[in-house]
Amino acid sequence: MQSQASAWDREKPSQHEQNTMDNKEFLITLNVPPSLEEAVVDCLLTFEAEHGFSSIAINAHDHKNEGLSLAEQVTGRQRKIRFQMYIAQQDLNQLLDRLKTDFSGAGIHYWVLPVIEKGVI
Repeated sequence: MQSQASAWDREKPSQHEQNTMDNKEFLITLNVPPSLEEAVVDCLLTFEAEHGFSSIAINAHDHKNEGLSLAEQVTGRQRKIRFQMYIAQQDLNQLLDRLKTDFSGAGIHYWVLPVIEKGVI
C-alpha cells in the first residue's frame, strides 16, 4: 500500500505525463460527402500537423432520409469520406472556422475529442 501512496503523491510528473499535459491535442473527425473529398484534402493540407491526416471511405447510417438518393434510401446507407487529424489546441479554432466558412451548408458532420495519449508501437 505504501508504494501506491507514494506513486500518487509524487511531486513531479513523469516525462510521459508532462508531454501529455503540455501538448494539448485533439482528434478531429469529419464525415464528408464524396463530392467534396478533394476540396477538404486541400483545406486540411494547409493545416497539416506533424502527423498528417488520414481518410477512408465509409458508409454512414442514419434513420433520416434527408438528402439520400433512392438507392441510398433502399440500402439504408450513404457513402462518405471520413477524415481524421490530430491538431494542436491553438490551431483547432482556426481549422473549424475555415471549415465552417468554406463548406457552410455542405452537410459535413464533425466531432472533436481530446487526445489522452498517442504514440507509435
